[in-house]
Amino acid sequence: MRVVAMILAGGAGTRLTVLSEQRAKPAVPFAGRYRIIDFTLSNTVNSGIYTVGVLTQYLPRSLIEHIGIGRPWDLDRSRGGVHILQPYQGRGGQLWYKGTADAIYQNLNFIHDQRADTVLVLSGDHIYKMDYRPMLQLHREKNADLTIAVMNVPESETHRFGILTVNRNGRVTEFTEKPPTAEKGTLANMGIYVFRTAVLAQRLRELIQEHPDLDFGKHVIPYMVERKDRVYAFPFEGYWVDVGTIAAYWQTSMELLEPDSPLRLYDREWVIHTRSYERPAAKIGPQSRVHRSMVCNGAVVRGTVERSILSPGVYVSPGAVVRESVVMNNTWIGPGAILDKVIVDKWVVVGAGAVVGWGEDMDTPNALLPDKLNTGITVIGKGAHIPPNIRIGRNVLVASGVDEDAFAPFGDTVPSGETVGGEA
Repeated sequence: MRVVAMILAGGAGTRLTVLSEQRAKPAVPFAGRYRIIDFTLSNTVNSGIYTVGVLTQYLPRSLIEHIGIGRPWDLDRSRGGVHILQPYQGRGGQLWYKGTADAIYQNLNFIHDQRADTVLVLSGDHIYKMDYRPMLQLHREKNADLTIAVMNVPESETHRFGILTVNRNGRVTEFTEKPPTAEKGTLANMGIYVFRTAVLAQRLRELIQEHPDLDFGKHVIPYMVERKDRVYAFPFEGYWVDVGTIAAYWQTSMELLEPDSPLRLYDREWVIHTRSYERPAAKIGPQSRVHRSMVCNGAVVRGTVERSILSPGVYVSPGAVVRESVVMNNTWIGPGAILDKVIVDKWVVVGAGAVVGWGEDMDTPNALLPDKLNTGITVIGKGAHIPPNIRIGRNVLVASGVDEDAFAPFGDTVPSGETVGGEA
């Protein structure tokens, strides 16, 4: 079995608001020192797969710089290795990727060049650990055309997934994309697929003319099930989460701080690799207090940090308090400032005495983005400057790059549900 992994990493991640305003969703920082895509890349190489195509599209620069030649993942190889596959224009009419399966269709030549008889299709924006070898083994044993990784989800969540019905042998007999109710069951498509290369290429060519926005969940899988191709389900019982919303991103980050965190970041048997930069060790000052938190290299803490994640280079001034927050690289938090249930992007300056995440009004959603900011989390975009002594409420969005003048219309208080600097 000769396997090539194709990682779909072109998603815009619009539900993450300003966190994906200047980068693709797979490039969003996570767990202090990682990017979201690090988990899929690490799963791949830890599973012994060293030929990887990364399909980029939306704002790819940050992602491309992060992956580089693939050295942190042992993918800097003369044979195989990592390949960045961007959309391009050519005589064959290649265009922007219009769907997940269309992206693979436009790169069939790459797959054939690798002489792969098996294609592992992955999403670059999920947080999980998975050894793909048992799934590949099942695929081979069943002589399958397609094997889909599945997991049981709560009935209340089935409307977010493609739901599979299987027989006693694990063969898929029905596939329903995002059903309104749970009557079709709770076995959910995880977006992890193993294809027989020849069948994949044939099915994509059969469908592309009718569906220019060709998508695996909407088109390819239902088509293959309907025409009685050999489609099987592979049950996965580990930890897996799509951090596609602000609430999910924050909640998943907080789960990392629990003593029994299911992600097990510190497992030496399954290391999550990433590109990192040389920084000194974290420094905890004599009057500081740090409780149930992750403090990365290069961070300096002279205040109080409670149940929070500090990325490399974060500075917490004396008297400052960071509580239930995620603070990304090189952010400076001024003396006496308070952050409470806040996600702060890189290179932010929080002025002395500022209170971000102020008040108890958790239920007033953001007026511009009520479906994205409605759980009390305030989000600060990359490079923003927060004025000293200002109070910023809950579900507030501060756009990337805003300076202190942008806060002038609000006086000394930005009420809950407001947006500073326009919609993002």
